Amino acid sequence: MRVVKSAEERKNEILDVAEQLFAEKGFDNASTNDIIKQIGIARGTLYHHFSSKEDILDAIVERITRNGIARARAIISNTDMPLQERLTGAVLALNISGEAGEEVFEQIHKPQNALLHQKMQERLLGGVVPLIAALIEEGNRSGIFESEYPAEAAEMIMIYASAAFDEHLDLKAEEIERKGRAFILHIERILGAEEGILREAIMKILLRQMKSAERKKAGTEKEEKQRRTHRKPCREGKRSDP
Repeated sequence: MRVVKSAEERKNEILDVAEQLFAEKGFDNASTNDIIKQIGIARGTLYHHFSSKEDILDAIVERITRNGIARARAIISNTDMPLQERLTGAVLALNISGEAGEEVFEQIHKPQNALLHQKMQERLLGGVVPLIAALIEEGNRSGIFESEYPAEAAEMIMIYASAAFDEHLDLKAEEIERKGRAFILHIERILGAEEGILREAIMKILLRQMKSAERKKAGTEKEEKQRRTHRKPCREGKRSDP
């Protein structure tokens, strides 16, 4: 029996399968035909929702961004958590993990996708900065922060964090740690906070990034070792018969 799905259900199904295939094959190697075959739909059904593979990528980025903002909002509204943990937790909620997310963000960091990257940044800033600003204002009222410009401080924090700890910068663990110490110092000054008050909360994010950098380094070294092992020595010419 043919299952009839709503337009929204079908659209999300296409995005789910596309994310999976982008992770397995890479964006460049996965085709719309692969998506169509895996779902079992007609080509016209896919193109009814999306005009191209790039359009699918754009929709995936939009969905990831929207979900990240929702996670940040949920953390910020959880008043059972200390304010400084909500602040750093909201930033952490915007980080993307998993093979699918990493492949998608590998694509948007390519020069040809600069506009898509800019659009994502604008969506994140527009959605998260007001939430962070409200949190800074709460910190002002409780005496934890002394920020005269909460909205501008929130924007600076988001831009700083994005630029300094972009996972695609291929930073070494020691570089992440150095940047982290500078980040903590500068953010505390921006917020007018007591020195060290954000250290523990922010270090949770940095430790995650450092472990990711170490895993990436180990993976690269393993791949290089495997290439050397399987590389056969070249022979010059053919051996002549006796």
